[in-house]
Amino acid sequence: MMDELISKITEKTGLQPEQAKGAADAVLEFLKARLPAPIASNLDSIVSGGATSDAAGGGGLGNAATKLGSMFGKDK
Repeated sequence: MMDELISKITEKTGLQPEQAKGAADAVLEFLKARLPAPIASNLDSIVSGGATSDAAGGGGLGNAATKLGSMFGKDK
């Protein structure tokens, strides 16, 4: 999942992959500092495609987006 994110940043911005990784890391740190603790604590696992995201159902960023949407009153 992190590789996908880096590729998307590279594609959209024209940054080199190393720079895109730095941007992705900065965004993840920003999100971890501002998201509710239960989500922030799982963010690394979700982005790396770890078991936490799969166990929660759906996995990956799609599952994270669903969780975030439900926190803000949006049903999928």
